[in-house]
Amino acid sequence: MRALVRDRYGDPGVLRVDEVERPSLDDDHVLVRVKASSVNRVDWYKLRGRPLLVRPMMGGVLKPKSRLMGTDFAGIVEAVGKEVAGFAVGDEVFGRGGCAYADDVAEKALARKPPGVGFEAAGAVGVAGLTALQALRNRGALQPGERVLVNGASGGVGTMTVQIAKALGAHVTAVCSSRNIDRIGELGADRVLDYTREDFTRTGERCDVVIDVAGNHPWRRLRRGLASGARLVVVGGPSGSGVLGPLGHILATRLASRGRVGFFAASFTNDDLETLAGMLERGELIPAVDRIYELGEAPEALREMGRGHVRGKL
Repeated sequence: MRALVRDRYGDPGVLRVDEVERPSLDDDHVLVRVKASSVNRVDWYKLRGRPLLVRPMMGGVLKPKSRLMGTDFAGIVEAVGKEVAGFAVGDEVFGRGGCAYADDVAEKALARKPPGVGFEAAGAVGVAGLTALQALRNRGALQPGERVLVNGASGGVGTMTVQIAKALGAHVTAVCSSRNIDRIGELGADRVLDYTREDFTRTGERCDVVIDVAGNHPWRRLRRGLASGARLVVVGGPSGSGVLGPLGHILATRLASRGRVGFFAASFTNDDLETLAGMLERGELIPAVDRIYELGEAPEALREMGRGHVRGKL
């Protein structure tokens, strides 16, 4: 099968499309013919091997243990392990994989794709959708009627956080740049702030939950936008140093807040993928796909991710 491969850490120039062996099928896995896969920030970090501190968790200190890349996928079931229930050959599914930039992927974190939802849209959901859902519901303990602020609302996680917060019954304030105001408003935000003209920490608005995707404010400023007993969840940050990367901002915020700030990496559960599938089916979640690339153009897609300020999903 075809797959996007690399033999070392580096910029997108180290990537190439090559023929590799088709993945074997474990008893508890499903083999899927991939129709679409999206780009996530984690894919950029895995490509670059930065930050250095998390290289062991990314799969190799000196060089990557796996040549393959890619996380999100959507496609058609080709084979089912003998311990798998609920899926059959021909089902259209989406989920999260470890080597999704390929013709085929064998995984167990997946859900059935709703009819009428395109493969490109479903293939954009995995990492960003799970991150948004779990940040709001699990870490933010969001309740219907509460006020949510999403700082960094125009990227993959941000656009999904705005929509999922609305689906969970929140009043949503979104922070983005001038060029994204109309688009974020169309996704359902009750109020959209242009960060180039207005500092959300100085508006006087107090929110019950703040989801900080952009990571462009220190704790001393972020806390001005929090109501009494409010929850701040940090899910991203600036690239920072090659050693710590966004972890530098996250750890600094955690220390300055004396442990009041929650941060996390999304866990990939079939139950939460099913929750997202329901939102897709009801039209509560419409992935904002900005541009579609062919597999051979994946290096350019990753290069665009590395430049920052991606609108929606690639």
